[in-house]
Amino acid sequence: MTPKEPQAWILGIDGGGTKTVAWLALCDDPQQTPLVVGRGVTGGSNLQVAGEQRALQELDRAVAAAFSDAGQPRSQVNSAVAGLSGSDRDENRRIIFDWAARHRVSQRFRVTHDAEPVLAAASPEGWGVALIAGTGSLAYAVSNMGTTARAGGWGWLMGDEGSGYWIAVEGLRAATQAADGRIPPTQLLTALVAHLKCREPSLLIPAVYGMAHERAQIAALAEVVIATAHEGDEAALEIVNRAAYQLAEMVRAAATRAEIRDEPIPVAVTGGVLLRVTSLFERFAANLAAQSTRFKTPVRVDEPVWGAVLLAQKELSRNQTVADKP
Repeated sequence: MTPKEPQAWILGIDGGGTKTVAWLALCDDPQQTPLVVGRGVTGGSNLQVAGEQRALQELDRAVAAAFSDAGQPRSQVNSAVAGLSGSDRDENRRIIFDWAARHRVSQRFRVTHDAEPVLAAASPEGWGVALIAGTGSLAYAVSNMGTTARAGGWGWLMGDEGSGYWIAVEGLRAATQAADGRIPPTQLLTALVAHLKCREPSLLIPAVYGMAHERAQIAALAEVVIATAHEGDEAALEIVNRAAYQLAEMVRAAATRAEIRDEPIPVAVTGGVLLRVTSLFERFAANLAAQSTRFKTPVRVDEPVWGAVLLAQKELSRNQTVADKP
């Protein structure tokens, strides 16, 4: 039921390398839970992955879809927070702010990286560690004193360990090494050749490099690696185990750098790989518990955009009536 005479319209946006989600909500009372009335889902809006034109198009489409789903004409909301992967750089943030200003998205508009909404959705206390493992990977920590730190998030060329892209690439490497006879035979070779509809291993080259510009398509091959691990293949199992260890290491490193002193530490996790693959999540949780007793059992966050909505609600209490430009 829609509240009567709502105090404010608020908008939360969660954008990554694969998809962008926007939720439109009504906030009748800043102390009460916002009421989500419209949802929009489109393609990835990471500027570094999709490029400026496509990323902004996906953002705009997601917002428009949320208004359409709510049965409302698109208009300027009172407060909006966009949690976007790849938004840490000032240049990228300015691009997003310019888009928001041109389209009159919100009276108050804030851009943050995509990990902050994850933590906001799972930790009412506002501190702990958020871990994202989707196309890429990143851990973000906030202490109870407000100190922040991150680990991972170096991108596909230098990092993203434990992510879907990393798992897929490690699987492809193992397959090609097996084809050469450099490592023992692995079912990864057969599985990936079949999945990509190649007549022989050498045709992996045009098949894979033909979609190299679409990281999400490469990352989707992680499902083949994980399925092969479930069948007991040693090479695939080793990749999944390393992924779980690397993700746990990111959480530990981020918490240490943020100098979190209160324990046990809340941990919120999201991203397609961790949410969909129970075995990886369980291995990650076991690795984290083995490393330290400092952490609570990880909590899955299925909809990080809810955290962006809650952050947008908090923005209503601020004095600014204009966008928070970098």
